[in-house]
Amino acid sequence: MIDNEIEFEEGRHSLDKVLKASEIIKSPGIPSDSSLISHVIRNNIPIISEVEFASRFTNAKIIGVTGSNGKTTTTSLIYHILKSSGLNVGIGGNIGNSFAFLIANNDFDYIVLELSSFQLEGVSKFKPIIAVITNLSPDHLERYEFSFKKYIDAKFKIISNQTSSDFLIYNGQDVRIKEELRFRQIISSKIPFSNSKGNMCNQTYSENNNIKSEINKNKFMISLENLSLKGKHNVQNSMAAATVAQLLNITNQDLKESLSNFQSINHRMEQVLTIQKVKYINDSKATNVNAVYYALDSMKSSTVWIVGGVDKGNNYNELLPLVREKVKAIICLGLDNKKIIDTFSSISDLIIETSSMTQAVNSAYRIAKPNDVVLLSPACSSFDLFENFEDRGNQFKECVRKL
Repeated sequence: MIDNEIEFEEGRHSLDKVLKASEIIKSPGIPSDSSLISHVIRNNIPIISEVEFASRFTNAKIIGVTGSNGKTTTTSLIYHILKSSGLNVGIGGNIGNSFAFLIANNDFDYIVLELSSFQLEGVSKFKPIIAVITNLSPDHLERYEFSFKKYIDAKFKIISNQTSSDFLIYNGQDVRIKEELRFRQIISSKIPFSNSKGNMCNQTYSENNNIKSEINKNKFMISLENLSLKGKHNVQNSMAAATVAQLLNITNQDLKESLSNFQSINHRMEQVLTIQKVKYINDSKATNVNAVYYALDSMKSSTVWIVGGVDKGNNYNELLPLVREKVKAIICLGLDNKKIIDTFSSISDLIIETSSMTQAVNSAYRIAKPNDVVLLSPACSSFDLFENFEDRGNQFKECVRKL
């Protein structure tokens, strides 16, 4: 701001200055019902997101990825495939650098964007040539008046400007997505990925321990054993990424190599250390119930589960069968753990409350036995005790390394 001689203020908002604007670019972290934004709306000043603003200044082909879970991994995997194939491609949005930063400093042919519901709220003309919706489950409901429908409406803005020459890749196993597709008017070409073969011309599916893709008569297959990312949820992420690659005519050999050598992202089922035959896994990015469901479902050993933070309207009941089957102890990490304790106290013999990562990790260390897993998979936002999910995950790794 200073280098470019742009006027700014910090620590406050001067309403008289804000209301002189011809257009407002709102940070996605500011809710639409805040007092300041209410003033802006009453004065009929257009409000857009940074994503909408940046899209005006690039001719790059945009691949947009949204969903409740898996969007960071899927975005990163698509980028890895395109980059490894020699394309001039950037990555950003809700991961890494902002969209605006990317285009201000580079001239990419392709840009892969992770897009949150918050970012999509303020788009009006933004249009990805390929949109990916990984799944839909209740998340951030406190932002949407505890309405799942309003949250879904924000997600589906990713396709609001697509044309018949664009594509929507979606999770064909997701009940809510399929319901939405039945009553929404979708102009773009729809391509599902699923755990079984359907009757569509273009589709990606898993069959006989393989991922198979049939896009524009080009067939692709890779064994699940050859995927670098393991677990049911990562099969879905890999199918979504493979579908994008097929649409962009990435060769089968390049696609296979990329799916085989991709390195998992930080804070998402990240294996930290094994200490005295106890495996420590950092899944700090699991900030909702659905993400935790996938994490617990992938556990093959008795698990000490570290959970908690700022509740986002979570319904933990769908985790009860998995917790009953796989979790030997629950360690609550948050300032208010009542909801978690009330939900799981009837099926868990050991629930411990902690208020720091050091306490949580040390408690897990005392409880865990050889061949157990200690899993940080919080199901909640991090802002009661940490700066963000990265800070939470980094503190977990640091505490584990000090054991």
